[in-house]
This record gives sequence, C-alpha cells and structure tokens, in this order.
Amino acid sequence: MCHVIVTCRSMLWTLLSIAVAFAELIAFMSPHWLLGFPRSDSSVSRNEVNPGEYRPSLGLYSRCLHVGARGMSCGAYAGTFGEVASSFWQAAMLFLAAGTLVLGCVACISIFSLCFQSILKKSIFNICGLLQAIGGLLLMVGLMLYPAGWGSEKVLSYCGPEASPFRPDQCSLGWAFYAAIGGTLATFMCAVLSAQAEIATSSDKVQDEIEEGKRLICLL
Repeated sequence: MCHVIVTCRSMLWTLLSIAVAFAELIAFMSPHWLLGFPRSDSSVSRNEVNPGEYRPSLGLYSRCLHVGARGMSCGAYAGTFGEVASSFWQAAMLFLAAGTLVLGCVACISIFSLCFQSILKKSIFNICGLLQAIGGLLLMVGLMLYPAGWGSEKVLSYCGPEASPFRPDQCSLGWAFYAAIGGTLATFMCAVLSAQAEIATSSDKVQDEIEEGKRLICLL
C-alpha cells in the first residue's frame, strides 16, 4: 500500500536533488566555462571614439563568438567527441556526464520517494544518498581534470599564448564553472541530507499516522 509521506527534511532533500541535477546539466551544456580576453567588435566603425568590445566564451564543447551584425553566435565547435579541445576535456566530459546522469536518475527516484520509501526492502533514501556521493565524486574528478586542458590550442586562441594547464592567462572563469562547483558541493550536501530524510520518514510519529490508517501524512 502506498503511503504518501511528506516531511520538511524529505521534501528539502527531494527539491535539492532536482535542483542539483538541473544545475549540473545546464553547466555541462553551457559555453560559458571560460571568458576570453576582450576583443574589438568588427561591426563597430573604427572611427568611433570607443570601439565596441566583447569577450568570447568557451565551454567544454561549445563557444560563443561575435559574428558581425549578427551579434553573439553560440554553438558547438566540436562536431565529434574527438574534436573536443583537449584530451583532458574529453576525460572531464566523461566524468561530468556520468555524474550528471547519476544525479538525474536520483532526481527522478526522489519524486517517487514521496510514495515509496524502500526498494527491495532497502531504504530508497540510503540508496539515493550513496548514488549522490558517487555522483559527487565523479563530478569532482571531472572538475579537477578540466583546468589541466587549458594548455590546448583552442584555449590559447581565446586566452593568449601564455595560457597553460591550471593557468588561464588572460581568460577568466565563467559562471558555468562556478555553477558546476556549487552543484558538486550541493550534491554532497544532498548525500548527507538523505540520511535525515530517512530518519524523518521512519519516525515514530509517521508510524503512528500509518497505524491510524492515513494515506497522506504531512509532518514538520
């Protein structure tokens, strides 16, 4: 029999699990991991006193450039996995994609945790917490590999000739990199919070409500 159990801690874990999965997915797909050095806007007349400037951005497999009167144009620079800027970035993409996939699966399962609290007699919260810890480790490895690829030719064209692994030279880090770091930290927070969600949904108060025959149980 399905009992819908909603507590503050379990709901917080569910919402945070979904938010973390979306944050990592958006960061992975974003072209704003690195912001290149400022460049002049060719669409602005050279006679202007203050010629326009823009900063191109570079992601794991995509980029944003200013294309004449069309303005900023974003898209994939790598048509295949082998065309990704660096072998370190290829490895980073594999780890980040695997971690994001794990978090996506947990996010889907977390929705059903409102109704089903166990899988094969194992706590769904404990299983998901373990998966989130694994996903967080995968993401962490991917983020550590990412700056090792800053010495690639692609990065040199965006950041200057002195760019090297772990030194972006004239580039600065974009919001996508910080979002990925924040999502990784929040992933480990979710793993810890899953234990609290398990405690909250299996408390004596919940058991008393179940014994009274209630199907919808909401507790603070």
